[in-house]
Amino acid sequence: MGMSTASIKTTSPDPSHSILVQRTVEACELAREAAAIAAEGIATGSMSRLNAIRQCEKELDAIDVEVDTGVTSTITRVPEAETRQLLACMKVMIGLERIGDLLLSFATSAQAAGGRIDAQDARDLTQMATVLEKMLADVGQSFSQRDVKKAIDVLRADAEMDRLRNIIFLRHIENPENVAHHSSLQIIFMTQSLERAGDHAKNLAEEVCHFVSGRSIRHLLMAYDKPKEQMFIEWLRHKDEKAQ
Repeated sequence: MGMSTASIKTTSPDPSHSILVQRTVEACELAREAAAIAAEGIATGSMSRLNAIRQCEKELDAIDVEVDTGVTSTITRVPEAETRQLLACMKVMIGLERIGDLLLSFATSAQAAGGRIDAQDARDLTQMATVLEKMLADVGQSFSQRDVKKAIDVLRADAEMDRLRNIIFLRHIENPENVAHHSSLQIIFMTQSLERAGDHAKNLAEEVCHFVSGRSIRHLLMAYDKPKEQMFIEWLRHKDEKAQ
């Protein structure tokens, strides 16, 4: 049986660097699970299923506090490479905790809309939540395996999030066909929550790239006026050539 977090805290007030990394990876999985619950709740119309997001959000908050405290007490006593990883843990946790909050507000809006969500909206929102789930799975993998290619998948997914948001916004805000839509305000809030969660996931992917490579993606991108994806591919190629 694994130790409870309470017993870790009492026996080891100074958690090892590897435990903090492990907890951060577990938090990625929790956020992914919350996104999966969001997708399932909307797809099945089971609003009570969305209550499980609150528990994920609570656990994310708890890990955030644990990692924050642990990093603060450990960071002055570890080698530089580990320091960078611990800082990455802290930054990743901040993003995940915000994603948890956004998914909770998504659930609140969905429950306020009740069963009054049109089939088209349900489909598009389910798809958005599913894309977010995959983004978070990729963030977790890229962080735990130091896999930059997985992080690039997260950046690519952002275009699909934008596309779906545009479709929903067009339907509810522009409404060119002048159709009466149900729960427009809630649908817009839900869409914004997912979109912002996707933005945080994208920032996490950039954070992981920075941690793995030691270079800031933003600095790389500011030097060029190219789409992110193209920049990443060239940056990877350059890195591979140097490694050979």
